[in-house]
Amino acid sequence: MTNHQARRLPPSPAVTATGVDHVRLAYDYLDSDDLDGYGSLLDEDVALDRPDAPPGRGRAEVLRMHLERVVPRARHAIERIIAEGDRVVVTGCLWQDPGPRSRRLERIGFVDVFTLSDVGMLRGCCRYYFAPPA
Repeated sequence: MTNHQARRLPPSPAVTATGVDHVRLAYDYLDSDDLDGYGSLLDEDVALDRPDAPPGRGRAEVLRMHLERVVPRARHAIERIIAEGDRVVVTGCLWQDPGPRSRRLERIGFVDVFTLSDVGMLRGCCRYYFAPPA
């Protein structure tokens, strides 16, 4: 087995618990527009994948995407967090401004799948949105 094929050992329960705390804090920081706080939770090589923004690679790029509003600003409500090993899955809903022609915030269901680093930092996040079938 080569180094590229070697399996990572799952993190300890303490690292997983730290990662869950970091996930909760990430939503709090984003909702309050505290990008410094949010950035403190990200691994240097973080990867952000969302259907509503281009992929983000690295802490600096992900923070720039939030600062420049490439990633739409929203307010999050967490419904459930499920964690095992280096994965944390969050289900919830968010409210975001649908644009200048509407006075109401739009409610959207989402699922975020986070990957944790070996020390519980946020190494990746892939977002999925609820959409009714066509």
